[in-house]
Amino acid sequence: MSRAKPDLSVTIAGIRMQNPVMTASGTFGYAKEFERYLDLSRLGAIVVKTITLLPRAGAKPARVVETPAGMLNAIGLQNVGLDGFMEEKLPYLRQLGPPILVNIAGESIEDYCELAKRLSDQEGVAGIELNISCPNVADGLIFGCNANLAHRLMVQLRQVTTLPLIPKLSPNVTDVAEIARALAEGGADALSLINTLIGMAIDVRTRKPKINNVTGGLSGPAIRPIAVRMVWEVARAVKLPLIGMGGIMTAEDAVEFLIAGATAVAVGTANFTSPDAPQQVIDGISAYLTKHGYQRVTDLVGTVDLTSTSRDAPSWSS
Repeated sequence: MSRAKPDLSVTIAGIRMQNPVMTASGTFGYAKEFERYLDLSRLGAIVVKTITLLPRAGAKPARVVETPAGMLNAIGLQNVGLDGFMEEKLPYLRQLGPPILVNIAGESIEDYCELAKRLSDQEGVAGIELNISCPNVADGLIFGCNANLAHRLMVQLRQVTTLPLIPKLSPNVTDVAEIARALAEGGADALSLINTLIGMAIDVRTRKPKINNVTGGLSGPAIRPIAVRMVWEVARAVKLPLIGMGGIMTAEDAVEFLIAGATAVAVGTANFTSPDAPQQVIDGISAYLTKHGYQRVTDLVGTVDLTSTSRDAPSWSS
């Protein structure tokens, strides 16, 4: 008699997901770009690239450079703008099945409120992820680095929408738990973490920055230990569901975030190297749960054992 498959379903901010694997904003476009590489209907949720009130052309090239175990980017929030998104992108997204989270960014509290208010009327929008921490634009997004500003933004956003609000935390702060607490007190329904770290790469032959913007956001496996640590810290600081991200390339990486305290995970940079990475992560999490006797993925959340180290423990996949 075959054993029943484990239950992968999770709930984030009232949003029911068939599994805990999402796409990270900025790495999956508007989803249509990936339809030939994986079954989009299998995703736990789809998070689209950041939307602003008006279209943005983004930063000038060069905008992406590979680094050891990572990627540095300064795209500059290139996007079609709110009207373009609602008219051109949302109708397609509605047909896919998984919940759709729209990531938004503004240069002022008023911008964020206007975006949230207008998206609240749109069928198919399950929640809003708040980009308050992008490190590669020159015109603001400082809310994620200041607890008072973050709290004020959340309070005002909470007054204009009933949609779940999920701020995305910056790692470029002294105390990420302080920012998390401010957002929770302001009315956040869940938290995403982490966004990219500020980085820089220089061409030693020309002595010029490899990215036109000079600095950019560092993502990929190089930042994963930092992201896991911050998820663990924030899980102890607030009682909100967390979405962990930062260098998830495999199912084992995703499981690490779940054990640290995340209820769901988002796959980002891996989409560029393996476009079907989210699907592989979903299958791998299921295999892990079966191998270790877990009936539900939620039973794994926050189960890190601090009583001893596991330096010499074998990999679960071996």
